[in-house]
Amino acid sequence: MDDGSQRQRPGEPGSRPRSGRGGRRRRSVVPASRPARGVGAKARARTAGTAVRRAGDHDGAAVNRGLRVAAAYAWRLLLLGVAVYAVFTILGRLQLVGVALFLALVVTSVLRPLADLLARRLPRAAAVALSVVGSLIVVLGLLVLVGGLIAGESTRLGQEFSGGIGRIQRWLEGSPFHVSHSVLSDLQGKVSTFVSQHRSELISSVLSGAGRLVEVLTAAALALFCSFFFMHSGDKYWSWFQDLMPEGARDTWGRAGRAAWRTFAGYTRGIIIVAASNAVLVGIALFALRVPLALPLMLLEFFAAFVPLIGSPIALAVATVVALAARGPVIAIVVLALIVIVGQIEGHVLHPLVLGWAVRLHPVVVALSVITGTILAGVVGAVVSVPMVSVAWSVLSELRVPRARPEPDHPGRSPD
Repeated sequence: MDDGSQRQRPGEPGSRPRSGRGGRRRRSVVPASRPARGVGAKARARTAGTAVRRAGDHDGAAVNRGLRVAAAYAWRLLLLGVAVYAVFTILGRLQLVGVALFLALVVTSVLRPLADLLARRLPRAAAVALSVVGSLIVVLGLLVLVGGLIAGESTRLGQEFSGGIGRIQRWLEGSPFHVSHSVLSDLQGKVSTFVSQHRSELISSVLSGAGRLVEVLTAAALALFCSFFFMHSGDKYWSWFQDLMPEGARDTWGRAGRAAWRTFAGYTRGIIIVAASNAVLVGIALFALRVPLALPLMLLEFFAAFVPLIGSPIALAVATVVALAARGPVIAIVVLALIVIVGQIEGHVLHPLVLGWAVRLHPVVVALSVITGTILAGVVGAVVSVPMVSVAWSVLSELRVPRARPEPDHPGRSPD
């Protein structure tokens, strides 16, 4: 009889292991009877992770994630604002040097193509010197011509302005304004009284303006001096600067520098073309309307166009006052309408056509940049603000584009 009921299976409690070959007993291991090696460490790590998650959940319940992200951005923006303020403070102390360097870069961007063209036939130094000196002679000759015209017509212009003031007064007294003669007389008396009472302050303002003129001439001389070397050896200076950077950062600095110079040079040449176009249009209209001081007003329009949005209307407002005093209200209204026409041509034709490829800024950004620059640094800030913002945006856009990495060569692949 098979005693199956008495037989016990291996691995059950009370069972005896069978003897293997050679009389040695085989030890049977019950699964999960002993923890494997490292299981305790994993359990402890899992427990620690659960505690960390619970602590994070408790922290998240106390401080909202959105608030933590906002705080992280806030202190970074605060540091950035402090850095920008420090830069503007240093530039404010060194405003003369900053203006001179800016003018030197402007001159370099404008005259560099001419110098490169002359360098094909002349030595580099002679080509740069001829470009700088020739342009300086042209600008000084134009200023001397304008000064001679104003000095030669000063007597006639004085008589025209005196008669023009009388015509303006009669125009205001008539329809549709009907301003009382006594009101205009009181206004003239108040103006005369103000001038007589504040004569010393006006004289001091003129003298301070003369001091500013000396600073302007100093900045212009320094700008010409720097522009000569920038046009002659600008590439070497940039290579030397790149060699000072760490090797891993040289490519990034090179991309940023090329993007910045491309945008700055394009903006400078484009704004000169826009300013010259505006000046030509205004000059043709003023000569056709026989408004006096047409050539000086053309130059005023040219230089005022370097301040976007507000420069050209201010220059044309001065031309409107001159036309009102010299030619009467009808011609003044025509010149006033010229402000709208030139503004439309500049905004919808010249800027997109000439500056569209170099400057890609929204008009709101341009307006805010001009106003902010005017508040911080006056007229200089209004002129410099838009090119600075354009260059900064161009560099940021260039660095955001990932650099294309060359693919590794594979056997059998065509070079094309």
